[in-house]
Amino acid sequence: MNLITNKGKSLLTQVACAIALVAAMPCQAQLLAGEQPATVTAIAGVIAADAQWELVWAGFETADGIVGTADGGVLFAQEQTDTIHKLDANNKDFVYMKNVSGPGAVSIDAQGRVYSVLRTCTDPGKWHFQSCNELTKVVQLAPESKVLASSFADGRPLGRLNDLIADGKGGAYFTVGGVYHVSAEGNVSVVEEKNLKSNGIMLSRDGKTLYVTNDTVVIAFDVANDGSAGNRHDFVSLNGDTGADGMAIDSEGRLYITGGKGIHVASVKGEYIGLIPTRRRPITVAFAGADKSILYAPSMGAVGPDGKAWETPAGTRNTAMTVYRIRMQSRGFAGRPK
Repeated sequence: MNLITNKGKSLLTQVACAIALVAAMPCQAQLLAGEQPATVTAIAGVIAADAQWELVWAGFETADGIVGTADGGVLFAQEQTDTIHKLDANNKDFVYMKNVSGPGAVSIDAQGRVYSVLRTCTDPGKWHFQSCNELTKVVQLAPESKVLASSFADGRPLGRLNDLIADGKGGAYFTVGGVYHVSAEGNVSVVEEKNLKSNGIMLSRDGKTLYVTNDTVVIAFDVANDGSAGNRHDFVSLNGDTGADGMAIDSEGRLYITGGKGIHVASVKGEYIGLIPTRRRPITVAFAGADKSILYAPSMGAVGPDGKAWETPAGTRNTAMTVYRIRMQSRGFAGRPK
């Protein structure tokens, strides 16, 4: 575990394990401050009953919008430090891209193009929040850097962007209250912006279905060849849970949805399969590893160097997060990074 300060530098190595170590028992068997029991029940073809969460990273700033990389690692956005981090397969953390203006999520398409939503200076925790004039953007970061959109078709600014998924054609679908699409040419169109509390967003294996979280349910849209999407319909509910957020798919088309209780799993037909409980509340999820059989779940909260749950003064946003991973029986979809 690498505990990172708010300046992004190493503060203490394996501090949580040292604090939690009891007798000869493995540290990961012990609950740390702020964690909850997460006993995994078997889901056929998805996860074994004896699967254990492993803590692999923690920091006082966010680890959001996670996506797997070709070498078995993951990328995640860290808005407060204007960086995108990489956590490799050996749990080594380093800055992958710097001077990225407030990234909120990362997406990579099958061609290796890297995309992000940039929240610029809109984070309430940033000192210059009150005088923020820089427009938020949907961008391609690599292999070349370009802005896809910084406003809607009618000229309105995009606002505090949430999540995105590359469309595989040089554009992306993104959420910011509603659901929108920006083409490779920069044309922004509305998918849906009524009666919706959008958050996470994901495409099916064939790219013909767009999934969007809507608090207690996931809704779906049919995607046409030109990228437009319609025919809104409920896809699956979170079985009484709330706070649906980030998503991932596996090789069978199953959908993995983060929520308040953990990671919910739905079949490709929209049937609720089960829950993978987590130690903290996960907000994003992705498959990674050499064979894409490791599920990563960045989650809210972390342990401070004193062994207690990290807290911030009243009125100060607590952005601390912890990244866990777990071995799966299922594997991520091989056709694209996420």
